[in-house]
Amino acid sequence: MSSENLTRTEWVRDAMARYETPLIRYAQRFTGSLETAQDVVQDTFFKLCVAEQAQVDGHLAPWLYRVCRNRALDVVKKEQRMRPLSDVEMATQASTAAPPNVVAENEETGAMIQAAMKALPDAQEEAFRLKFQDRLSYKEIGDVTGQTTNQVRYHIHSALKTLREKLRGQLNLATEL
Repeated sequence: MSSENLTRTEWVRDAMARYETPLIRYAQRFTGSLETAQDVVQDTFFKLCVAEQAQVDGHLAPWLYRVCRNRALDVVKKEQRMRPLSDVEMATQASTAAPPNVVAENEETGAMIQAAMKALPDAQEEAFRLKFQDRLSYKEIGDVTGQTTNQVRYHIHSALKTLREKLRGQLNLATEL
């Protein structure tokens, strides 16, 4: 939706509706805390409220992710620590509708994938998650991380290759990754 047809308030509300949840998920990867991630995203949208709309329009997603990333890194730097999700927090994400054996298999598979993802270099993990979880383009990922499109492509390619190698024997992988 072009901002030319929207009032400033509608423009910010539209941005919040589209990006608040993905930005919280993105910030939480840095902070390790849902509450802190929500604060980071609130700061991000405050900055959007005071930003010049004409300067942001046309590249809203990369702008929001960049501001969110910078704010999250500032918070983490200030706190000097990151806390991973506890088992209790992770368990609350599991579906209660699935049979226990399916839930157990899914948790085991998820743990293997998370472990493989955590073993990736930070730049590869971030690029991979931005591409496949947040569905950003290579250019948008480059705008967020300050890398060239070719660097982003390389990070994603390397991440896919590493994940295939690590998970092939553990999971039934044909060509999914």
